[in-house]
Amino acid sequence: MKNTLLIFTLILTSNLMIAQKTMTPELLWQVERLSVMGLDSGGTTLFFTVKTPNIEDNSYDSKYFKMPVDGGAIVEIKEEDVKATDKNTSADGNYQLFNNEVHIENIKGTDAYKHLDKSDVYIFSDLDIRHWDTWSDGSFNHLFYKKVGEEDTSAIDIMPNEPYHTPQKPFGGDEDYIWSPDSKAIYYVSKKLKGKAYATSTNTDIYKYTLATKTTENITEDNKGYDTNPAFASTGALAWLQMKTDGYESDKNDIIVLNNGIQQNLTQQWDGTVRSFLWSNDGNTVYFTAPVDGTIQLFKVNYPGKKRIAPVVEQLSEGQFDVTSIIAQKDNTLVVTRTDMNHAADMYNFNLKKKSFTQLTNINKDLYDSVDLPKVEKRYVTTTDGQQMLVWVILPPNFDATKKYPTLLYAQGGPQSPLSQFYSYRWNFQLMASQGYIVVAPNRRGMPGHGVKWNEDISKDWGGQVMDDYLSAIDDIAKEPYVDNDRLGAIGASFGGYSVFYLAGIHNNRFKTFISHDGVFDTRSMYGTTEELFFVNHDFGGAYWDKDNKTAQKTYNEFNPVNKVAEWNTPMLIIQGGKDYRVPIEQGLSAYQAAQLLGLKSKLLYFPEENHWVLNPQNALVWQHEFFKWLKETL
Repeated sequence: MKNTLLIFTLILTSNLMIAQKTMTPELLWQVERLSVMGLDSGGTTLFFTVKTPNIEDNSYDSKYFKMPVDGGAIVEIKEEDVKATDKNTSADGNYQLFNNEVHIENIKGTDAYKHLDKSDVYIFSDLDIRHWDTWSDGSFNHLFYKKVGEEDTSAIDIMPNEPYHTPQKPFGGDEDYIWSPDSKAIYYVSKKLKGKAYATSTNTDIYKYTLATKTTENITEDNKGYDTNPAFASTGALAWLQMKTDGYESDKNDIIVLNNGIQQNLTQQWDGTVRSFLWSNDGNTVYFTAPVDGTIQLFKVNYPGKKRIAPVVEQLSEGQFDVTSIIAQKDNTLVVTRTDMNHAADMYNFNLKKKSFTQLTNINKDLYDSVDLPKVEKRYVTTTDGQQMLVWVILPPNFDATKKYPTLLYAQGGPQSPLSQFYSYRWNFQLMASQGYIVVAPNRRGMPGHGVKWNEDISKDWGGQVMDDYLSAIDDIAKEPYVDNDRLGAIGASFGGYSVFYLAGIHNNRFKTFISHDGVFDTRSMYGTTEELFFVNHDFGGAYWDKDNKTAQKTYNEFNPVNKVAEWNTPMLIIQGGKDYRVPIEQGLSAYQAAQLLGLKSKLLYFPEENHWVLNPQNALVWQHEFFKWLKETL
């Protein structure tokens, strides 16, 4: 018995050692996830959390840590011992900001019919009926302030009876509001529109609420696009991010500064779009992150103030990584977080003089040291219109150029999200390559980081040049002797899922299998069911019933995947979230039903409680295993 147990233990240990040579779905869901809470008031100590998926409990476990801002020992602490600076407390220390939901409108049956308290019904007479994964129920996020130490019941609602949200839905947080430096006012972001106007507009504004008078002023009323992320400099100047075009969620994002009644656009002449920013400690510079050439890098721009000099943008960092956030400045150092396709987020110091990084945390070192990492190559492909397109090529660990590998064309969503050095827990290139697949990820038309025009060229042209870009990328890589041309697949989600459905009708037998997650299948149905109408109005060109609108009619006819279903002849896995109101369930179900009735090998993976993403740990593992099971069966 002892010998049998010993042999079993040796076999198990040996198998584990072999298994840990490559990334697996289970290992991916052991990756710890870092989130920075901020610095203490003295600027010497960093506080952060590490969240770990708990597969058994189907949840996440969190631990709290602190460390010197210059690097050094990491110490685990209790949540109550976190002393990070609280932006919700006014500068004079007298007031506290917080947000709560407030019931404003009677939408549910139980609101209108108090005696029918077991009814389950929503009653609408206008749009904005649901958003992301939640139905509108008449409750709105509101901002409150109170004196420090007082009960919440004494707090003052700065948006009394207003049917508007702050923080914004669905992803707004404390970046949507801030105290003025003198503690006399609160600045906050809100889209003060209702019904159809709310659903068709991106016109958020920044409002100033004055405590003494309890009055509110719109300080960005002249701008009709997004105004977001207000932040004060140490000098009192106010900066925020601004997009000009109403209804265009991926418009060029600029840094605007307001000081003494004078407004300046610091990045107007720069051919790029800003993701996030931080004022320098002296208030003379704004540091920011932006996509560039398939990565996200650090930049800076000077703030001239009253000086008659033009703002100049300078790129500070360069390399095959994404700078995902700027946490703080400490002397001549920026504290940032960074990722790449093989590594989840860690904290780094960036020396502003030497322009070099020093790693502060390495929370997944043991896990990454136990696996062989893929190689990520940067390549440029000539498109059909003569442009140079960046294409990421991710090669399997221990790649052997004398062998042939199955190859996946990855179609990014958005359609204007950067395809950069991100680390995803679902569309994870490290995991795909570790299962023996080459991944081809083109920065096709629509990607930010290659100039504003390249970014904008996809709007109203979903089935046009971008499809040629995809095929140019896969055809170019397929010339390599290590690519198995009989084993090509195409995969993607959201607009990437649309791309898969569209390519299935035009690919001329290039691909042997397809995987589409929450993809747009029928543009006409999409217009009738998606919740953010401003998106389809801009990207589709308008409504399907507008027969005189040639751009829109092209979207609903020539560029509509449903009209190319008769050409489908390839196996397809279709994945759909039940609470996805961005690309609603009708899209996935219609595509699956079409594939089944055509007699194609097809499978539907349906997640009733997931939205546009898959966030539940056990659901995510099912997703990964079904993904690779499908590829094994069909590729």
